[in-house]
Parts: sequence; structure tokens; C-alpha cells
Amino acid sequence: MKAIQIEQTGGPEVLQLAEVAAPEPSDGQILVDVLVAGVNYIDTYYREGIYDAEPPFTPGFEGVGRVRHDPQGEIAPGTMVAWNTAFGSYAEQVCVDRDKVVAVPNEFDLPTAASMLLQGITAHYLTHGVYELGEGDSCVITAGAGGVGLVATQLAAAAGATVYTVVSSAEKEQLSYDAGATHVLRYGPDLVEQVRDLTDGRGVDVVYDGVGKDTFAQSLDMVRGRGVVCLFGAASGPVDPIDPQVLNQKGSIFLTRPSVAGWTSREGEFQMRAQAVVQAVVDGDLRFRVSNSYALEDAAQAHRDLQDRKTTGSIVLRVQEDEYA
Repeated sequence: MKAIQIEQTGGPEVLQLAEVAAPEPSDGQILVDVLVAGVNYIDTYYREGIYDAEPPFTPGFEGVGRVRHDPQGEIAPGTMVAWNTAFGSYAEQVCVDRDKVVAVPNEFDLPTAASMLLQGITAHYLTHGVYELGEGDSCVITAGAGGVGLVATQLAAAAGATVYTVVSSAEKEQLSYDAGATHVLRYGPDLVEQVRDLTDGRGVDVVYDGVGKDTFAQSLDMVRGRGVVCLFGAASGPVDPIDPQVLNQKGSIFLTRPSVAGWTSREGEFQMRAQAVVQAVVDGDLRFRVSNSYALEDAAQAHRDLQDRKTTGSIVLRVQEDEYA
């Protein structure tokens, strides 16, 4: 089968299309024919070697496809499913843990189905887990026009929170307002001052920072005393080590570095969050913007565009071109 393979970690150029052996599912897995694969920032961390994986390997965690084989015989061949935890999804076939798939309703388009779970579950645990947003709460979301940013904005606004997002351009500003942001701000040295002015000097209850190195110091200053700084990504690079005493100096604030795995680790938690995302899409309360699609062999360009901030919302790889819609 065709797959993107990484022989050694590095820049986008290490993503190479190759012929590899098809995977074989264990009893706890199902084999799926991948139609569309989602592309996420976590994929770049594995490609660069920030997260460990033994080369050669195929990146990607997320996608949508049809079940080819279920060793237990419970899921019929051809059933359309989506997933977000199957390492090796940049490929024509992948093995997925049977308890980590969701059925895809017929009305879903493939790009949405391929990109909704990782970003959707992330946004859900941020706004309904790390900090349970409600009426009267306030938050800052960096990368407000990114995949997670747009989804988290919708969920935060639906919960009744005041949502301050941070973006880099006029186009992204409009996308963020369309998603429900209360105020859209720009990156710059006066970002903390802008947030403090808008909150009468108090700061926000929680900062959701997916940018990392370039914004982390500001995030610590945008949150109120005893508020939460949630560092959930590192689009600009990993942050420098921090002395815990700084959290005291900033007003006894809390700092967390969460993950999808950690926030879906309890019994039934993956199903709860995944179903909440799917139902919100079905009800029309949650919209996913897929701004770019790439052929499988163009995975390197997809990574370049993602890291150069040339994309908004989600991006996907077309694994089966004739199925893409």
C-alpha cells in the first residue's frame, strides 16, 4: 500500500511517499481503508523528533474511512468510521483501536469527518474539562483562527463566556468573529495591555495557549490571580523551563499542559467527548472549516503551509482522490 514514510526526523522534506506493507489488526483493532486523513500540529512534532517515534514510521493520527476487516466480526465491512488515535494514518490503510472509533453519519462530508475528532475533542476538554466555562467567565484563545481555535471559540461562546482571541491578519480576524469571538486581538508587545484594559485590569479566568514559545510569557500575565494558563500546543516552539515560584508571583496562578490522551483516559470519556462533538455538528451548533486539501503525496507541502500559518481551520490529505467530496 501507499503511505507517507519518515526515514529520519527533520523538516517537511522528510515526508516521502513510499510502498509499505499493509498493517494487520490485532483482536482489539479494526483494519480501515483510509479515505481522508487529518493533518494536525502534533504530526509536525513527531516529524521533527520533538515527540519520540522510531524511524521509519508513518505519521498521522486522524482520519475517516471504511472498515475493511474486523477480527471480532462485529463491525460490518464498509462501515464508515472516524478516528483520532491511530498512529500511521497518512496511509491507504491503518489499524484503529476498536473502542476509539465513531460511526460517521451519512450527512457528514469526508473532510469534516476526517478532521473533527482531534480538534473537536481537544476543544471540548479545554472548555469543558481543564476549565469548565460558563456564563460570566472569560478566556483568551491564541491562534484563534486555527483548527482548535475556531472550534474552541464556538464552544466557549456557546457556554456563555466572553471570548478574546488572538490572530495575525484581517482575514483571520473575520473568521474568528464569525466563530463567536467577543473581541479579536493581534499579536504584539501590547497584547497583555489590551487584555488587561478590556477586563478592567483583572485579567481573564483562563488562557488557552496553543502557540507556545512566542506567547507563553504573555499568557502568564493575561490571566487573573488564581486563574488557569493552559498550554496545549507549541506552534512557535517549546517554551523555556519555568520556575514554579513564578506562578506564585503572578498571583498563585495554575499552569497545566494537557493532552487528548490524558483527557480521554477515564472510562467512557473518549466516547462522551467524541459523541458531544458529533452531536454538535449534527445539530448545527459546531462548524468545522476545512480550508485546504492536499493529495497524499503532497504531505510535505501541507506541513509547510501549516507551520508557515498559511492555513485557517483544518487541513486534510486526500488518500483516495475519487472519494473526496
